Amino acid sequence: MRIPAHTVCTAIRDDIVSGVFGPGGRLTEEVLARRYGVSRVPVREALRTLESEGFVTTRRHAGACVAEPTEQEAADLLELRMLLEPLAAARAARRRSEAHLKVLRGLVRLGQERARRGQGEDLRSLGGWFHETLSQASGSPGLIALLTQMRHKVAWMYVVEAPVRPVESWAEHGAIVDAVARGDAERARALTAVHVDRAAGAHRLRVRTLQPAVNTASVPH
Repeated sequence: MRIPAHTVCTAIRDDIVSGVFGPGGRLTEEVLARRYGVSRVPVREALRTLESEGFVTTRRHAGACVAEPTEQEAADLLELRMLLEPLAAARAARRRSEAHLKVLRGLVRLGQERARRGQGEDLRSLGGWFHETLSQASGSPGLIALLTQMRHKVAWMYVVEAPVRPVESWAEHGAIVDAVARGDAERARALTAVHVDRAAGAHRLRVRTLQPAVNTASVPH
C-alpha cells in the first residue's frame, strides 16, 4: 500500500518541530525514505510542500535542509497570528455551525474546570484544540490552512509558557464563544485580538532554533 505524500509530510514536519531534525540539518531522500518506510517519491513531494511552508530550504551542493528562521521571522509570525486569529473569530461568528458551538462550549467547560484545578498540561492541549476549532468554524479553507501552518511554526520557534492566570484566560475563551454564538462578529474579533495579544507575552524564543536577525532593532519586544 502506497503511503501518501501528505502523511510523510506530516511526519517530517512533526520531527522538525520537535527538534529531531535541527536547524540547518540535511534532509536526504534516502535517509528519510528509510526512516518512514516509504519510497523516495512521497518524500520528494513532502519536501517540496515543506519548502513552500518555510520549514525546509534547498541549498546549492547540499540539497534539502531544515530552514534556519531568524528572530525577525519569528516576530513577524506572532504579528501575523495577531491579525489572522481575530479575523477567524469574526468569520466564525457569521458562519459557525451548531456542531462547532457544541465543541467550543465543551472545551470551555473543560478548560475552566482544569484551570480551577491547576491542571496545566491539560490546559495546553485544550487551548490548542479551542483555537483550532475556532478557526475551523470560520468556514474559510484558506484561512484555516494559514492558521494551521502558523501554529506548527509557533510550536517550532517558541516555547509557550502556561498562562499566569489560567482562570482568566479561560474566561476570555468563554466570552469569545458567547460572541460567536450571538453572531456578533465585531465583538468576537475584538475579544480575540485582546486574548491573542496577551497570550503573545507567554512566548519565548527557542535559542537552539533561531538565528539573530540582520536588524534586531526592528524586532518588537
